[in-house]
Amino acid sequence: MTEHDLLEVVEIEEQSGLSRWGWAAYYAELQGNNRSLMLIARPRSTEKGSHLVAAYIAARASAGELHINNVAVREPYRRNGIALLLLKQAIEEGKRLGANTAFLEVRSGNLAAQALYQRCGFKPIARRPRYYSDPLEDAVVMRRSL
Repeated sequence: MTEHDLLEVVEIEEQSGLSRWGWAAYYAELQGNNRSLMLIARPRSTEKGSHLVAAYIAARASAGELHINNVAVREPYRRNGIALLLLKQAIEEGKRLGANTAFLEVRSGNLAAQALYQRCGFKPIARRPRYYSDPLEDAVVMRRSL
């Protein structure tokens, strides 16, 4: 991911209903933090649309842990395995940076995302009541050994 991708990343974030980071937060992650993993996926062709960014993942490796912050796929590209590929790439990069465990939080009602994470080896380990707002919802904390 580069600064030039951020407008599209924020657009995907807004369309996906994720907790809002916004342009400034993604930009800050790109600046000088060599522990941030900010990856995008681009479509092979523009048949489904003129967008250059189909999906993204934002993660950070620190103190032996990889924390997956956001994963989102633009609507026309969903259910094609892109999120799984981005997760696998982030996990490999996290290992390279010394992480041995990965964590993430996901909305308790987002069963599709939970299924994706379980396919990638994550298991639910805890629940954070009222973690998300707009709408108010619990988070399921998931963990995976690397």
